[in-house]
Order: sequence, then C-alpha cells, then structure tokens
Amino acid sequence: MTLFTTAKRLARGAAIAIGLTAVATSGVYADDITLRGASMFDNDHAFTKTMVKFAELVDENYDGVTFDLRLNGELGVESDYVTFLQQGVAIDYTIMAPSNMASFAPSIPLMDMPFLFRDLDHWNATLSSDVLAPLEAELLEKADIKIIGYTGGGTRNLLSSAPIGNLDELKGHKMRVMGAPIQAQIFAALTAAPSAIAYNEVYNAIQSGVIAGFENEAASIQNLKFYEVAPHLTLTRHTITVRPIVMSGKTFRKLPEDLQAVVLKAGAEAGAYGRELESREDAVKLQEMVDAGQVIVQEFEGRDQLLGMVVPVQDEYAASLGATELLAAIRAK
Repeated sequence: MTLFTTAKRLARGAAIAIGLTAVATSGVYADDITLRGASMFDNDHAFTKTMVKFAELVDENYDGVTFDLRLNGELGVESDYVTFLQQGVAIDYTIMAPSNMASFAPSIPLMDMPFLFRDLDHWNATLSSDVLAPLEAELLEKADIKIIGYTGGGTRNLLSSAPIGNLDELKGHKMRVMGAPIQAQIFAALTAAPSAIAYNEVYNAIQSGVIAGFENEAASIQNLKFYEVAPHLTLTRHTITVRPIVMSGKTFRKLPEDLQAVVLKAGAEAGAYGRELESREDAVKLQEMVDAGQVIVQEFEGRDQLLGMVVPVQDEYAASLGATELLAAIRAK
C-alpha cells in the first residue's frame, strides 16, 4: 500500500477539492489529472490561502484538473515533503522553506539566509526578478523539484522562554534553527548556541528545556501556539521569508505542454498574491498576539551590530558555493 493510498483513506474535511475532473486534452495522461498538495497549516494560514489561489488560477484557465490539498500536517512536515517531491510520490506541489531542501541542493538555502534582505522593497524586487534562476536550476537538476513561484513575506524574529534583548543575553542561547548549515553558522556568529531540531518537536523541546527558544514568523507562531511555551518575542527582523511554491519535476514533465504553461503562470501570480498577503498579515497577526497578551515584544538592542557580524559568514558561505556573484547580485537589487 502506498503512502498516498493510505492518505486518501484517511482523508477528512480538511481536504480541499477545486475544479472539475475531466479527461485531459493531451495523451500524456490516460486518466483524469489530480494534483495533490500539502500544507502543515490550517485554512487561515497564508501558505494554504496561496495554494488555494494557485488552484483557482489554474482552474480558471484549464479544464480537467482536480486539486486535492491536505492540511494540518496530514501528510507530514516539510522534510517529508521534500522526499515525496523528489521521488514523485504522495504529493505534487507545496510551499516550503528553502533550507529544508538543502540536503538535495546545497546552494538553495542562500535565498533564505538570515539578514539577506534590507527591507520588503529589496525582498520583493529580488523575487520579482530572475536573479534566483541559478538556484532554481540547481534545485531542478539535483532534486528534481521545480520552483513555479515565490511567496513568503513573514518577518522572522526570536521567540524564547525568557527575554533575549541584547548580545549579552543572546550569548549561549540554546535555540532551534532550520537544518541548513548556514542557519546555524549565522546564529553561532552572533554567539548563540543553535541546533537543528525537527519542526514538529520544537514545542516539546522548549517545554522540556532542551532548547530555550527558536526563530519564526508571526503566522506560524500564532497558528501553532508556540507562544504558550515561549512568550518573549524579540524583534531581530533577521529574515524576510522566501518560500518557493514547488512542484515535483516528475509531475511537471507529465503534464500536457499547455497545462505546464498555465501552471507556471498561475504559480507566478499566486506567488505575488501570497507575498502581498503574508507581508500584510504578518504585522496584523503579531499585533493580535500582543493584544491577547500571548507575547511580550521587545526590540533587540544594537541590532545594527548584528548586521556587521554576519557579513563575513554570508560572504564565506556564498564563496563555498561558488555563488559570490549571485550574492552580490541580490545585494545590488
């Protein structure tokens, strides 16, 4: 029994079906076309809304596709999604953090590197251009995962069980980071004590004292109630998230050529929709948690000092990937 067969038998109300099933206009598919998506979050999360928008855009421009989107981590976490996409099983498309794809494409976390973007305008200019094309090509070649759009826009900050407001308090701070080495290197350079822990283990790890905090954006903190174990939020603003909308290369190549074109156009448009949505909602969700007394917010004293401390790490990392010119191009946007 395949994992997808099992998932189908476990299907419940969280699944979203969009579009009418029909016979494709190409001989590539002998049966109806169903594209299976996955989200770790519920209907209210920006990632889910963006994937629903993607499905709607495809449905408006192409007859004969059904979208089966499973929510609330029904099909696992992002590290599972990477394996499924690479193997062409269980799911066909999702949204995920670049760092979670590092095991297949070592350069891809460059687009998710802390302190990479100056502000939202710089971030949006980068994602609206083709400057990240070399990373897209590497991901497709090495992992057989195709980027069809870019969403994101949440601003990531520190969340901790005790206040972290300056470099002295950050020193030795045991915190969770994503699995890509650059994440740990950046925070180690800032004198913290980072370690990679699976996302679905973070809540319990903070609750049990294995770590004292982690870093994330407001939507995920609110959605998964991380504030219950880590109510102190420090505004480091170290990352404006880049979240590729990705599709299994094996799936994409099987689609009729006219549907491939529709998917790419819908991915780009859904990405722009998602970027605006998440960047707008980020401040709203943070304020909602403040108003509810769920988080205590403070600025990081001497944040400009952090920016200088990480530049050598960023430069060394880019050089190790042969991506010095790419990093310069991003900084120049």
